[in-house]
Amino acid sequence: MNAGPISLFYRRYALGLLLAVNLLNYIDRQVLFAVFPLIKIDLNLSDTALGFLGSAFMLSYLLFAPLFGWIGDHWSRTRLAAGGLVVWSLATALAGFAPGYRTLLAARATVGVGEASFGTVSPGLIADFFPKERRGRVLAWFYVAIPVGSALGYLLGGVLGHVYGWHAAFLLVGVPGLLLAIPIALLRTPPRGGDDAPPPALGVRVKVSSGYAALFKNRSFVYNTLAMAAMTFAIGGLAQWIPSFLNRVHSLDVARGNTLFGATTVLAGILGTMTGGWLGDRWQKKSGKGYLQVSGWGFLIGTPFAVWAILAPGLAGCMSAIFIAEFFLFLNTGPLNTVIINVTGPGVRAMAFAVNIFFIHALGDAVSPSILGWLSDQWGLRNALLITPGAMLLAGLFCFVCGRFVVQDMAGAVE
Repeated sequence: MNAGPISLFYRRYALGLLLAVNLLNYIDRQVLFAVFPLIKIDLNLSDTALGFLGSAFMLSYLLFAPLFGWIGDHWSRTRLAAGGLVVWSLATALAGFAPGYRTLLAARATVGVGEASFGTVSPGLIADFFPKERRGRVLAWFYVAIPVGSALGYLLGGVLGHVYGWHAAFLLVGVPGLLLAIPIALLRTPPRGGDDAPPPALGVRVKVSSGYAALFKNRSFVYNTLAMAAMTFAIGGLAQWIPSFLNRVHSLDVARGNTLFGATTVLAGILGTMTGGWLGDRWQKKSGKGYLQVSGWGFLIGTPFAVWAILAPGLAGCMSAIFIAEFFLFLNTGPLNTVIINVTGPGVRAMAFAVNIFFIHALGDAVSPSILGWLSDQWGLRNALLITPGAMLLAGLFCFVCGRFVVQDMAGAVE
């Protein structure tokens, strides 16, 4: 739906609505990990099988993203997002009726299908509502849903699971998403590329093969995606196993462990995400590499704190280090997603996010839960988690390599 000029009030309404849906996105995604200990006991699962529940979601998420990316560049972005919201909300709620492992696995895989459609179109849609020089801060507001939604997922999952059981936790967090499907479907949309986008040439359509092929030739896009893949490996591993780590190593029950980790995540995530968006926009005015410099240094500074969070003997030291490590991890969310938008043209932007989603999850949190689960079965959970700081360090190095090409590729995207 797109008719006439869009007021500033409506743009802010659109941002608020998409932020609310993104909150539900991460609540429904993370609630599983809050109830890991309960599912493990109830279904008598190994850590490898438990970790694959997280991987099943990510596998379907990344496999369907390229299809939805192409659809998003050729069809209504709002209807695609609304349809995905309905699918993942229903799948989350239906997980509450799962009688065993296989049905729970199928429900979580279906959640990934629904969330893939929203994830491919929403960042570009948000960016098109606002001017280029504000993208970092605007996307920071949108991506603040990651720490807040994740924290709410841990909190709600921990409390509801502790009181009512893990089935009820899935059912109660899944239903609210259905209420926002119609407002999303009716949302007015700006032209692709925003207010400064040139009028579309008649008869010109981007072929799916040429659109995707061009992305792999874009060096900034490739290295930025590799940095985000390494970041996602670390975040995915820590997010999915820290609640169990607190339960096993620091003897916290499910409710207390998830509440403590959720509160730490939401505070560090909000501060890190908003600081990253502000710093990124400010630094970008001084240098075309500004977003990448903020992200690269954030990864490097956060790495030793991630190591200490895992090795700290006491709970206070562990949680303090988790807070600092998460702050510097979330610092990168706005800047790195803004780089994707800045180095790709409006006509292939949904496909760009689809490719990004595919690779950051295929190389990141689609595999890290199972890898860490298997390593935990071999070495113990604490030793297994020590591979995540190495992934953070690698992400920082990719950011600095990407900085060598980003100015040239941004100019090419404008042309």
